[in-house]
Amino acid sequence: MRILLTNDDGIYAPGLRALRQELLKMGEVVVVAPATEQSAVGHSITLLTPILVQEVFDGQDQRIGWAVEGRPADCVKLALTELLAEEPDLVVSGINAGSNAGINVIYSGTVAAAIEGAFFEITSIAVSLEYRKPVNLNFPLAADIARRIIEQILEQKPRKGSLFNVNIPNLDEGPPVGVRAVPQGLLRYREAYDRRSDPRGRVYFWSMPELVCPLHEQDTDVTALAERCVTVTPLKFDLTDTATLRDMRQWPWRL
Repeated sequence: MRILLTNDDGIYAPGLRALRQELLKMGEVVVVAPATEQSAVGHSITLLTPILVQEVFDGQDQRIGWAVEGRPADCVKLALTELLAEEPDLVVSGINAGSNAGINVIYSGTVAAAIEGAFFEITSIAVSLEYRKPVNLNFPLAADIARRIIEQILEQKPRKGSLFNVNIPNLDEGPPVGVRAVPQGLLRYREAYDRRSDPRGRVYFWSMPELVCPLHEQDTDVTALAERCVTVTPLKFDLTDTATLRDMRQWPWRL
């Protein structure tokens, strides 16, 4: 099996390195990932500046892939159109440091990279690890869990271009209690900003890191994560509101 591995935390992120070691148990792995962190860039791509690409090697001078001075979606586009000699069988994005659940999926560069793979009709899986404190994350254990989930997804022979979002609960509290297939949560996260003034009196804001999602919805990726389950959510990138579209076809349109 040929696997393209990418992320949004950057090619040197420990989550990507840990996941690469696990995916090597499944087949050939080529990494094409951002040279620097690209968190929360969504599905943006680079249009007005050149995209620099540099080969990256491991400690034994073996090439592991390419570092791209661009966005996660750029990485997958370049990999599939320019850098890889053969099309991969699977695209995996992660492991992201921090969950990508609920409406945060829209902002996620991790998920965007997987969506880009699905654009090319390749089965694509995004993987994220929830945390409480962003230090000493157990990426090796998370990678082992992720690899086993990925293998189970592939055992079901999903159709070409299938897209999945996997979230692993915070491992500081012990191993997950189970695996659940759940929909994406749709409630808005509660957000806050720290308002400050610079020495010239100009106002600026820091986005506060403590995003809180209400748990009023039942049986979603957000609530299942809170119950310490690994969540697996099938996604699609068709944003059409089909119910409204059916109504709109009856509207009395005119020029």
